[in-house]
Amino acid sequence: PNRNRELVRLRGVLGTKKFRDADMDLPIAMGKSIEGEVFIEDLATMPHLLIAGATGSGKSVGLNAMLTGLLYSRHPDDLKFVLIDPKKIELRQYALLADHYIALPEDEDDPVITDFEKAQEVFQSCEKEMEERYDLLAKAGVRSISGYNEKFDAGELPDGDGHRRMPFLVVIVDELADLMMTAGKEIEGPIARLAQMARAVGIHLVLATQRPSVDVITGIIKANFPSRIAYQVASRVDSRTILDQGGAEGLVGNGDLLYMHGSALKRLQGPFVSVDEVDRVTESIAEQDPREAYRLPSLEDEGELDTLLGVDETDELFEEAARIIVRRQRGSVSLLQRKLSVGYTRAARIVDQLEEAGIVGSFAGTKAREVMVDDEEELERLLAGEDLSESGEDADDDDGADDGEAAEGDS
Repeated sequence: PNRNRELVRLRGVLGTKKFRDADMDLPIAMGKSIEGEVFIEDLATMPHLLIAGATGSGKSVGLNAMLTGLLYSRHPDDLKFVLIDPKKIELRQYALLADHYIALPEDEDDPVITDFEKAQEVFQSCEKEMEERYDLLAKAGVRSISGYNEKFDAGELPDGDGHRRMPFLVVIVDELADLMMTAGKEIEGPIARLAQMARAVGIHLVLATQRPSVDVITGIIKANFPSRIAYQVASRVDSRTILDQGGAEGLVGNGDLLYMHGSALKRLQGPFVSVDEVDRVTESIAEQDPREAYRLPSLEDEGELDTLLGVDETDELFEEAARIIVRRQRGSVSLLQRKLSVGYTRAARIVDQLEEAGIVGSFAGTKAREVMVDDEEELERLLAGEDLSESGEDADDDDGADDGEAAEGDS
């Protein structure tokens, strides 16, 4: 790459006609190309973004530039952030936006989530928000957040159906590695489901890490994030982890980046914004009249059944799904899709919960899962929290004797 670079200031990019007139839902000031052209992308069409870069590469500055640009371009009624910062220092300056641009679960007050367990709950809450938004889109007879908001603003949606204006929801995580090291699969699952499904309802993910290793940027995460930014990294291996090819190890730092969207790769100089500039923006917003708080769905009402069954989080349709599966004796995702009128992702998640609760067996490829509960009477006892292991062991003992006799008879 070119060893000489130009300092690109964020305010210079935001002041261009190209940025001001951009016909985009969530314009991101990416910086300038090697030809000196201002480069802007729409997060809404990415629709999620994975960012990696070593210390000093410009990753944190780039994240600040992205956030600041979105604050300049979108009114608080149209945009909310969910900020997750396990390091407790990277996103703290945005806490001043609590009354204007922050979305939080009902039982959470800190505008920046720093606790690992709370981060997991916030992702689950975002999943529930996604499902509620899909239900509202279905009621409105539209297929996207823009179509829904147009109908809402025109007064074409009936009262009493829970209709509300939907702001874009941008979930930002810095640092992803800290979450993956402590929560792993509990975080990876919700991230993948949101990445697969949330675009149509205006929920977008931005995940940033200093450690682009395969145990942080897993295959599942990469598969659902076609848009990626690589700042300077330590090795060609790290570059291949984030971009599927080398190159980022040769960048010169301080905002020099490679942007990949699909298979296309573009080198850019990211815009610079100082901490003081960000502070001035957040302080100015904080002085404005507060907006009504935007609250994500609470998970509290699901806790009792979760505890009884030993499941992390049960879907509100869990019990109905369990009865359908047991009645039909067929552990099928497509069966739940038809009977519950839900999408594939939600139905698959319910089946995973049924497996965790011991109601269906493990994944069996193209075959339906084995149903481990014989009838609805046994299911009701399980849902009531009864321990079925004793009766199950007795039955297993009897079956074992028969099996043994049969085996001897066959020999």
